[in-house]
Amino acid sequence: MQFDPDIFVRENIKRLTPYSSARSESDSTGCVLLDANENSFGSPLGDQLNRYPDPYQAEIKKRISAINDIEQSEIFIGNGSDEAIDLLFRIFCRPQTDNVIVCPPTYGMYEVSAAINDIDVRRANLSNGFQLDAKSVKDQVDENTKLIFVCSPNNPTGNCVGRKEILSLARSVNSIVVVDEAYIHFSDDVSLVSEIKNFPNLVVLQTFSKAWGLAGLRVGVAFARRQIVDYFNKVKPPYNVSRAAQDLLLSVLDRRSDLDKTVSMTVEQREMLKRALVEFSFVQTVYPSDANFLLVKCDQPIETRAFLLEQGIIVRDRNRIELCEGCLRITVGIPEENEALINALKKYEESIVH
Repeated sequence: MQFDPDIFVRENIKRLTPYSSARSESDSTGCVLLDANENSFGSPLGDQLNRYPDPYQAEIKKRISAINDIEQSEIFIGNGSDEAIDLLFRIFCRPQTDNVIVCPPTYGMYEVSAAINDIDVRRANLSNGFQLDAKSVKDQVDENTKLIFVCSPNNPTGNCVGRKEILSLARSVNSIVVVDEAYIHFSDDVSLVSEIKNFPNLVVLQTFSKAWGLAGLRVGVAFARRQIVDYFNKVKPPYNVSRAAQDLLLSVLDRRSDLDKTVSMTVEQREMLKRALVEFSFVQTVYPSDANFLLVKCDQPIETRAFLLEQGIIVRDRNRIELCEGCLRITVGIPEENEALINALKKYEESIVH
């Protein structure tokens, strides 16, 4: 496929001279550091926190490169995957001129970032089975369509979107197809990261917030061809991932067995929870999930959520989202939390029966 991302990049971004940080200008290893106006006397917390972090997270990229069998130059590390989403808008989309396509119901930050950047949003709803409606997407593509967002496994529905359909779409459009794989580790489906070499217009997002259990660190990843990653690095803030986040992430990246254990327990509890939920008389549907949550359609979602809240259990109301009417989104908890949820729902069922 012939696709040149440079053609898509905003002219002001092409002309941009990125900020040159002290740590990006020279190798600081073994040097006396008097160049960055850091506090030379240290931090009360120690651990070199008085020094700025590596602006390009080289050691993290080295580890991620080995895990995903992809070049380090094709990896961008961000302050959560939300930073990568925002950068895509700022790099490729001209305000009040360009448009993007989202596939509702889906992750809300795509539209929020579009609104912040003054970009028109076009919507190609998923099918009734929450699958990609490729025809609807392609019917809305024009010469100003810069980004197409596909979330797989999808939030809030939980299901994976067909791999063949995504790649077929990427092959047929002259736009950047952004595949958000925040929940991919909970799925049996294979990540699309390996397809970067075949699709110059493909960007794959992942995060350490979900399966890795590091939501508090705010670290996300974007995989793409080097041309696109170079623009990410050109536009991002100089030190977008803190030293504390980098150090903590490095300490867990080699502990793949811990990740596998967490995923296994989550999937086991997800399936147990699904079996329990379908037994309640007020539950209409528990949708298939490849994520760490379940989308549950019930008779009275607002009342159900309110009752759970009285019991000290918080679930997400998705009832107002198109195609998710009547639905609550329930995150899979640890066994004790899931048991508390089931017991609370038993009380709710007794209250509506009597």
